[in-house]
Amino acid sequence: MKTFTTTMAALAVTISGTTISMAGAADNEVPIRKITLYRSGVGSFQHEGRIDGAWTVEMQFETEQINDILKSLVLMDLDGGRVGAVSYGSKEPLAKRLASFRIDISQDPTIAGLLRQVRGAAVSLETGQGAIRGTILGVEKRTVPLPGEKEGTIGESFVNLVTTGGIRSVSVSEVRSFTFVDDELNVELERALATLAEHHADRRKSVELNFEGNGRRRVVVSYVHAMPVWKTSYRLVLPESGEPTLQGWAIVENTTDSDWKNVELSLASGRPVGFVMDLYEPLFAPRPTVPVPMLAALAPQVYRTATNRGATTSGFALEMDDELELLGRGVAESSGLDNFGAGATLVPYLPASRATAADVGEQFMYTLDAPVTLDRQRSAMLPILSDEVEGRRVSIFNFDVNAEYPMRGVELTNDTGLHLMPGPIAVYDGPAYAGDAQIPHTSRSQSRLLSYAVDLDVTVDREMRQASEVTGVRIVDGVVEQSTKNVKMTTYAISNQDAQRDRVVLIEHVRDASYDLVEPTRAAETLTAMYRFEVDADAGDDASLTVREERILRQTFAVTSFDMGRIAALTRSGRMSAEVATALREAAKMQSTINGFERRAQELLSEYQEIKADQSRIRDNMRTVNRQSELYDRYSKKLGEQETRIEVIQTEREQLASQIRDQQARLLAFLRDLDVD
Repeated sequence: MKTFTTTMAALAVTISGTTISMAGAADNEVPIRKITLYRSGVGSFQHEGRIDGAWTVEMQFETEQINDILKSLVLMDLDGGRVGAVSYGSKEPLAKRLASFRIDISQDPTIAGLLRQVRGAAVSLETGQGAIRGTILGVEKRTVPLPGEKEGTIGESFVNLVTTGGIRSVSVSEVRSFTFVDDELNVELERALATLAEHHADRRKSVELNFEGNGRRRVVVSYVHAMPVWKTSYRLVLPESGEPTLQGWAIVENTTDSDWKNVELSLASGRPVGFVMDLYEPLFAPRPTVPVPMLAALAPQVYRTATNRGATTSGFALEMDDELELLGRGVAESSGLDNFGAGATLVPYLPASRATAADVGEQFMYTLDAPVTLDRQRSAMLPILSDEVEGRRVSIFNFDVNAEYPMRGVELTNDTGLHLMPGPIAVYDGPAYAGDAQIPHTSRSQSRLLSYAVDLDVTVDREMRQASEVTGVRIVDGVVEQSTKNVKMTTYAISNQDAQRDRVVLIEHVRDASYDLVEPTRAAETLTAMYRFEVDADAGDDASLTVREERILRQTFAVTSFDMGRIAALTRSGRMSAEVATALREAAKMQSTINGFERRAQELLSEYQEIKADQSRIRDNMRTVNRQSELYDRYSKKLGEQETRIEVIQTEREQLASQIRDQQARLLAFLRDLDVD
């Protein structure tokens, strides 16, 4: 098998931040052929070429692209060869690499932390008291008073050194610098720091693709990685008569470090699901720690007898025909642009579309007709659409947008046969710029309403009125049902002050789903939150639109809640029939009788409670009065009279309770199954 590296005869093809290096003749190439950009933020890159025999292709990727490459790389040897292994430099986790050194700097250690790691090592400390040399016994934290005359304490680290003069304790805050006496420790620290710097600077990784076989064969290399979302912008030219012309541009960015040269570029409307999974970082599964197996010392055994047994940049270029360039230049030179008049239009000067659009699978895709060359770190606008589109001028009034003036707009129907991606639209009225609009994703044959400027020649005045009236009263199942009609009237007075041009004014009226549209009987468009009405306003003339909306509210009341005055008023106005009024009066009469009984029962109850309270007072007084006195006899006589009255009250209350029950039963029987219209 042949493996090639960079030599004098090496051939390099660079694309999308990816460099393919191979040695050999020019007929052994696998250059980039196709690029497809998606609106989900990824790009698909396809290399195609021919190789001879066994080949190893080295590809250079940005480090952050490796995960996407490992997830999406496709290799095909189309003429009987075999695809071998794909090899690449492994990536050991930085923390694990740093932890392998004698001095671990993976956790961004402090000076105290570094000294604690090398207990037993000899160091030389530079302090305010001079150089101190010794062996690190340990690092401890103590609580010391705050400096000066401040009250309180603070935690401070101290390094304990074994010196020739004994053990010395030095505050870490006093250490200005220190060195390890052991040169190997200094080398280890430098290597750890170099590893950290290398990790930050490591931007590119090599991936080797191996193909095995004999003879010349076609091979394909395909992969997907993150790319900027391609965007669209449009130009809409409105002629004085005829259909508008829509021109579309695709905006693409080559944000890679390599040039795109003569590639077939496609732009897909789809948004495939994409995610990033870290396949490049080695994963180390945690393992339990178990003790080393050892044979236990034997001890005397006592045996029992068994009782039972068994139990997961530089520039952008489109490859164009020379004749097309000359034709375009000739039109510009001979067009007399200096004499552009009010009746002129930009349509003859718009570039033709340079893309073919088609459905590919379940996605809509634009493919540029000519190969594209786009230098690295450069962007380009590519014409993908230039066609007449069905449309008409309109003025759009929405009170919440502008309470006085409508917006100039255009109603477009996408009859281009293409999908229109979301983007801004620069609108030109003839040769003059008229304003900006924005279009959402628009499918074939779908209509869109766009606004681009305020129509100062038209004013709209809105007047709103509301009314409410009872339309009927009936009794259903013994319950009064009252129907009330709520009416909303909105009048739009339109004044077209343009004496030269008629207007089609679209009125956007807020829709209340609880109301029914009565006038006009139908809207031009009915949306979830609004109606859209169409009004013609002739040049220099006025027009108006009245929108009437109604709803019927039905409320239920107890039959006995209607008073005589209300019944009489509704009867006179014709909203209540004589039968309903008669039934209500009869029910009211029965309820009035019940109310009279209940009032009398309440009066008796109040009298009973007063007597009981007075009896309690009299009995308290009698305890302190001589039984032989005249006052005592008076109290006794009054108690007797009150007891007699209590018996009368109780008898009458029992009679009233019986009368109330009987009368309520009569009322319920009357109301039961009472249906009167």
